[in-house]
Amino acid sequence: MIDALKQRLHAKSAALLVTLETRLDRIMLGWLALAGLASALRIAFSPIPAGVPDLAVMAPYLLLVFAPIASMALALRWFAKGEDMEQPATRLALFGSWRRIDAGKAKRHALYGTTGIMVSLLVGMLLNVPVRAAEYLAAMPALSGQVPAWLETLHLLMTADVVLLSSLYVIAFVAALRRVPLFPRLLVAIWMVDLTMQMLTAQIVAGTPGLPLVVADSLHSLLEGNVKKVLISVGLWLPYLLLSRRVNVTYRHRVPA
Repeated sequence: MIDALKQRLHAKSAALLVTLETRLDRIMLGWLALAGLASALRIAFSPIPAGVPDLAVMAPYLLLVFAPIASMALALRWFAKGEDMEQPATRLALFGSWRRIDAGKAKRHALYGTTGIMVSLLVGMLLNVPVRAAEYLAAMPALSGQVPAWLETLHLLMTADVVLLSSLYVIAFVAALRRVPLFPRLLVAIWMVDLTMQMLTAQIVAGTPGLPLVVADSLHSLLEGNVKKVLISVGLWLPYLLLSRRVNVTYRHRVPA
């Protein structure tokens, strides 16, 4: 019964993986439609009247919508032959006892690939994009005309955060999907960038004159929530990236010794 359940779950993960691999174009078109509509509504119903939106008003939303698409297109090109890229010369994942195998043997191994639990990680990285976009659209109004310095600074940093991290998580998603050897350490680096951006935003905005106390409290809660989400991701996925036999076979070409 347990074996049958495992086979069923593995079949579902394999089917989901095929969907991700074959429908990336549809996913990108869907993102363009939904993110574009959400951005247009945010501009139209901003609590700060924007009048007729000019390029300065629309620029953050254009970046929000198109940066993940451009990142995915570039990553698909960079990693077109990702699984054939060379293994890193220095190993950083030193936990466990492993034996190196050549690329051909790794690709023939039963655990080679991104099915199973790896699909959950793939989906999680991809969902990071709309979740961050929704939080940004809910928190940040469209800016037009003269606004307080603290709001301009906050808007700039929050825009940089959502654009940069959405793009990076998309690149990590493609690297994982294409079985790029550097994927595990790439994801760890992105987690570090994510945490740094949250702390940097808090430090810079807190030092901006005129920041209302109610905004400071809301910002603190938002950034604290973002940090917690990253730390939860690290706690859940870092042990898996280090110790999973599938990850080690697929990305590091090694098996238990």
